[in-house]
Amino acid sequence: MLDPAAFKAYDVRGRYGSELDEDGAYRIGRGYVEHFEPRTVAVGRDMRLSSPTMAAAVIEGAADGGADVLDVGLVGTEMLYHAVGSLGLEGGICVTASHNPAEYTGMKVVRRGALPVGGDTGLLDIQARAEAGFGPVGRRGAVRKEDVWPSFVEKVLSFVDVDAIAPLRIVVDAANGMAGVMLPPVLERIPQLDVVRCFFEPDGSFPNHEPNPLLPENREFIVGRTTEEGADLGVAFDGDADRCFFVDDTGEFVPGDFATALLAEAMLEKETGAKVIYDVRASRAVPETIERAGGIPLVNRVGHAFIKQRMRKEDAAFAGEVSAHYYFRDFSQADSGVVPFLLVLELLSRRGRTLSELLEPFRSRFFLTGEINTPVDDVPLKLQELKERYAAEGGAISHLDGLSVDFDDWHFNVRPSNTEPLLRLNLEALSPELMAEKRDEVLELIRA
Repeated sequence: MLDPAAFKAYDVRGRYGSELDEDGAYRIGRGYVEHFEPRTVAVGRDMRLSSPTMAAAVIEGAADGGADVLDVGLVGTEMLYHAVGSLGLEGGICVTASHNPAEYTGMKVVRRGALPVGGDTGLLDIQARAEAGFGPVGRRGAVRKEDVWPSFVEKVLSFVDVDAIAPLRIVVDAANGMAGVMLPPVLERIPQLDVVRCFFEPDGSFPNHEPNPLLPENREFIVGRTTEEGADLGVAFDGDADRCFFVDDTGEFVPGDFATALLAEAMLEKETGAKVIYDVRASRAVPETIERAGGIPLVNRVGHAFIKQRMRKEDAAFAGEVSAHYYFRDFSQADSGVVPFLLVLELLSRRGRTLSELLEPFRSRFFLTGEINTPVDDVPLKLQELKERYAAEGGAISHLDGLSVDFDDWHFNVRPSNTEPLLRLNLEALSPELMAEKRDEVLELIRA
């Protein structure tokens, strides 16, 4: 089973059994190898119930395609990226559906250097080969297991001074995902931490809540538990643990752009004058903070393929997206959930202040709507209407990604969805009243 709808802009995702199964996984693995012709690839998997057999099928397909395969086993997605980058491999596939509900399966695919394979960088070619079928097997590649855990733990810890981390009390919600497997060997190296471990047992049925902290209902637990424990910090991971989300000491959720600003500060303390990339949706807190910390802010399109490509071009040290993807040059320009977790611990320790205190300058000046999605009948027409309206009012217009409009005291970005007739609005203003007024005004135009 290989439904064409399973091929997304940045990865492969579909319902297990009805949209994607082991036969489809075999064909993707073989199609990948026959298209890119790598000598050696890594294959890993998450804790979903279907992942062991799906990964085995990918391995068979890749080996039948002629590549040698390193089976890295049960790993977080960033560990697959680390394997490809650190071992100098030509590519890799992680069998994961990330933050999706339990019935989903999927794959994240990369080339040499952990560069992502998306719709315009080879994924459609893999789809075409997978759908066309294959001839007889020629040279079959060898398959062997590879342990990437020791080098991964050393790598992520290299981003911080472990001895500088204070004896903080933290709550971690692993959501029965890969963080519950990945974090323990890292936490063992930071014994001064007092860690309340929640849902660390990997379980692809997700018995407690879906592993998607972007949805408010999935954050209720970490917010409540952080407050209940009187913790310095709450941290929630998504299913494949390549994203982490923060809750401050008062139980308030930290938006991804505010987290990006703090992480940029942390990275610029280590590398003065570095370039830092942020996405078009972000709060003005991000470029302001980067400049104040002596860095060079660079705005970019949304999406990991675009971010990683720009990081290589600019030799940027760090990049952050509103969606809580955080990328590091010295981690193969790949996104990680563990590295930002460690950096925030180190930042809190060095500053000797609470997270809510560090965030107060942002929260008192910048007021965000968060992302608001609206179905529309004609996306291009609606974008044109918005452009004409706000250009006439003197707004600075950008088409870097969707439509961005800037005024002195407020700004917004509207982007079309890759997969649905939706517009995604992110708006910010310098007062809560202006934010509410302009949010309602723009939404009224979008929904008219």
